Amino acid sequence: MFKHLQRRVFTTTALALGLAATLSAWAPSATAQTVADIKKKGELTIGMLVDFPPYGTMNSSNQPDGYDADVARLLAKDLGVKLNLMPVTGPNRIPFLLTNKVDLLVASLAITPERAKQVQFSKPYAAASIVLYGDRKASIKAAADLKGKRVGVARASTQDVALTAVAPEGTEIRRFDDDASAMQALMSGQVDAIGCSTTVAAQIDKRAPANAFENKFLLRQQVMGIVMRPGQAEILKTVNDFVDRNTSNGELNKLYRKWLETDLPKMQ
Repeated sequence: MFKHLQRRVFTTTALALGLAATLSAWAPSATAQTVADIKKKGELTIGMLVDFPPYGTMNSSNQPDGYDADVARLLAKDLGVKLNLMPVTGPNRIPFLLTNKVDLLVASLAITPERAKQVQFSKPYAAASIVLYGDRKASIKAAADLKGKRVGVARASTQDVALTAVAPEGTEIRRFDDDASAMQALMSGQVDAIGCSTTVAAQIDKRAPANAFENKFLLRQQVMGIVMRPGQAEILKTVNDFVDRNTSNGELNKLYRKWLETDLPKMQ
């Protein structure tokens, strides 16, 4: 399952985040405000996670890849421009957009009311289930059972927000820079459970001893949107048209099946 996932996820994540830091130091400002600006520039700079396979990862050539990367490639092709993929992290992806380091984000960003106060979201292009995933021996069946437990999450992620909302007093929430670090903390016994997507849970299942971990309960169902700066009405319409067209013609489903080996969920 998930045959496109890279085996050395922790190494490639470290390389990717180093690359992100290097790129941000010299990257020109991505100040396109209209579709005409993007076409005149001839290039579209899109920020994406590279530590969240199969949505975002680094391939064997150390280049960004995954479902998000393929969606970004399809969008750039649709606009007739060159694509520049810039690795971002969970905490810095919105700041990179708002400070004009990227034109758009295709970065597995869940659509939430809080984020919608800062940025504009397109119609959903992907979906994921966020679960509480932990040691099979840990007695956790519901949020109330987290009291006294150590639970890890990627900082500023959807799972961070969802876990914080339901965790009872006495839960020790440990926040990490990314999903890979939270995964490693669970597998090394630093935490009893983590909040993560089912795709991240599947990665752990492939690496851990059989039946070591299990899904405890659902934290949240989320849909993700392509993200742009506020006030970019024309770009928003263009991106929404892109999502509608490629949902209807099956292209997004084809990419989703390529990376997740299941059909794209029905999304509102």
